[in-house]
Amino acid sequence: SVLAFNGRIKQVGAKILASNGKRMDFASALESCEEAGGTLACPMNDEENEALLGIVKQYNQYAYLGIKEGETAGQFNYINGTPLNYTKWHKSEPNGRGTEKCVEMYTDGSWNDRKCSLNRLTVCTF
Repeated sequence: SVLAFNGRIKQVGAKILASNGKRMDFASALESCEEAGGTLACPMNDEENEALLGIVKQYNQYAYLGIKEGETAGQFNYINGTPLNYTKWHKSEPNGRGTEKCVEMYTDGSWNDRKCSLNRLTVCTF
């Protein structure tokens, strides 16, 4: 179903980032990426953040990242549960203190913790 990505595709290092331009809530976005054989995009360095930002800017939409808040408020992890080794939080973020479990990327490349029920751009990584 990767062929269904008639949207934007970028390569960064060994990763492929792809978006079909669809907006959905976090659970649906994650599910659609996993069905396609990937997962939600999550930058692990500046280069990957810039690549993802390129797609975010093309659609001019905030995008969910493959990051989830853990049991401890303010402690964010990758989808697979490992702690973040790279972050690009917007000034004074994250500030949800446990109420905003998901993370979105702004159109300037910075991150914000956000509720998981909003519709955001889906960008997958393969």
